[in-house]
Amino acid sequence: MDLASRLNNRIQLTTDGHRAYLSAVDEAWVGNVDYAMLVKLFGAEPAGEARYSPPKCTGIRKAISGNPDPAFISTSFVERQNLTMRMSMRRFTRLTNAHSKKLANHKHAVALHFMHYNFARINQTIRCSPAMEAGVTDHLWSVEKIAELADRY
Repeated sequence: MDLASRLNNRIQLTTDGHRAYLSAVDEAWVGNVDYAMLVKLFGAEPAGEARYSPPKCTGIRKAISGNPDPAFISTSFVERQNLTMRMSMRRFTRLTNAHSKKLANHKHAVALHFMHYNFARINQTIRCSPAMEAGVTDHLWSVEKIAELADRY
């Protein structure tokens, strides 16, 4: 049984405007996803103004397939996840020398981070793990259980 069939609800996915996502989403989900592509439009900076912050967002365009809920079309969720990952794993901080020398080690570190984040820690907002909220599991996993799975793998 795959993850999509174990989740309680249909997946809603939002990406930015990178064209490669169009075919990647279609290949990965084969139409079984509510997909929105959010493209932010930015205005020109006023002449002579120093730019120390991003330009103002003047509007958005949404390309949609499936039936995504407009209230949840946002790239803020994944940007927050990227920040959490960068702050939690030294190898993703900027200007670091804590990188993996082998791709396999990098993949394992990322997998362990997401396994712990989704199954072993309580999210402050939802007051349970994300996996529990999604109905994938009914309990909080221990680090020992995750280590057992890693050993078995």
